[in-house]
Amino acid sequence: MYPEHLTAPMAKDLTDHGFNSLKSATDVDVAIAQKGTTLLVVNSVCGCAAANARPGAKFSLDNEKKPDHTTTVFAGVDFEAVEKAREYMLPYPPSSPAIALFKDGKLVHVLERHHIEGRSAQIIAANLKMAYDQFC
Repeated sequence: MYPEHLTAPMAKDLTDHGFNSLKSATDVDVAIAQKGTTLLVVNSVCGCAAANARPGAKFSLDNEKKPDHTTTVFAGVDFEAVEKAREYMLPYPPSSPAIALFKDGKLVHVLERHHIEGRSAQIIAANLKMAYDQFC
């Protein structure tokens, strides 16, 4: 587990932009079961989360179509929530960071770490915007 004083600013980076922090398996179940579209960011302490995933997720919301709900779990911190989120993301293997889009509880789009690492936040945002245009 990562110390809270280390991860709090990283979590706040998303929650300050309206992302709902999910802390338990029940929180994840409730979030995914919501009608409409739900964006779920598996946050992480790694550099690609800071430079690419978090900014890309935030930039992606500057789009005509966007998810109805934005949520996040933190790998290495929110163990129960992350485990449950990864169950919903099957058959994709565990990945952090990762970004998933659900529509009416069904997984419709995923960006795994290998889609995030080495790509700019703008490319990640563009990828997500295309998914929003299709599913939101």
